[in-house]
Amino acid sequence: MEAFWPRHSPHFLACRQGVRAADTPHQVAVGLSGGADSLALTAALVAEGHEVTALCVDHGLQEGSAAQARRAAAQAEKLGAYARVLTVQVAEGESLEAAARVARYRALAQHAPLIAVAHTADDQAETLLLGVLRGKASGMSPRAEIEGAHILRPLLNVRRADTLGACAELGLEPWSDPQNFDQGFRRARLRHDILPQLNDIVGGDVVPALAQAAADVAADDAALTSAPLGPRPDCAELARLAEPVRRRALASWLVAQHVKVTRQGLRDIAKLCTQWHGQGAVAVAAEPGFEPKSGQRLEVTRVGGKLALLSGR
Repeated sequence: MEAFWPRHSPHFLACRQGVRAADTPHQVAVGLSGGADSLALTAALVAEGHEVTALCVDHGLQEGSAAQARRAAAQAEKLGAYARVLTVQVAEGESLEAAARVARYRALAQHAPLIAVAHTADDQAETLLLGVLRGKASGMSPRAEIEGAHILRPLLNVRRADTLGACAELGLEPWSDPQNFDQGFRRARLRHDILPQLNDIVGGDVVPALAQAAADVAADDAALTSAPLGPRPDCAELARLAEPVRRRALASWLVAQHVKVTRQGLRDIAKLCTQWHGQGAVAVAAEPGFEPKSGQRLEVTRVGGKLALLSGR
């Protein structure tokens, strides 16, 4: 397939270098929307000699979504990859974006042991800012587990300009998701309004610094949450931890229980360990797609010196 690729393609080369640095296995699946990022990633994986299966998810949330998923699959096949279209049902909830994400990753997890996704350095910078606005700086790791899917991010150090440029170099026509321009989504407003203003303020490109900060946060979180807590964390052990470590450990446990993590929830749950005086349980909410049975509520309580997640009326 090497003869297929253009000789002069600096943007595509940047994508290929990202794939090489990621230590990607020979057989790999890729989450392909048909956008520039995922198209460039699919092409780079094929060009680097990987056996690629493109998984194209149809969320059914936009008119023509099924046709776009089929189009993305056809593009993957022309590049030399295998392709499958996956149709998912998105659960109703507060955040349509979050619910679609849950449905997408669950579907991907059912079809491949490892999925490469096309998050770029620009996505990393946006993730940091979105996390800060929620009160917790956050970043994406090169490898992660999301909704049971093992995720690889080969393009995390590659710029969005390179994925767009790669598609132009390869003669590919990427799909432009209307949601990426919908001002009702915070990420879209950050991308098109806030980041350009930050560039003006500093007189340069802010993405590299923000992306590096996000990567540092992700690495710190991974290190601080690495200790296993077990199905019912011991309150005495948690009380002995430094507050930043305890907070991350509790957040990791809640995520494993499919519970939505909030700053106030973490504070109140921590008090069950550090300031125990027989207080009542802490009400929590399930992540999208894990709603308890009708009429039930979820709560974290202390039982026999250990934290437990219970459901009741």
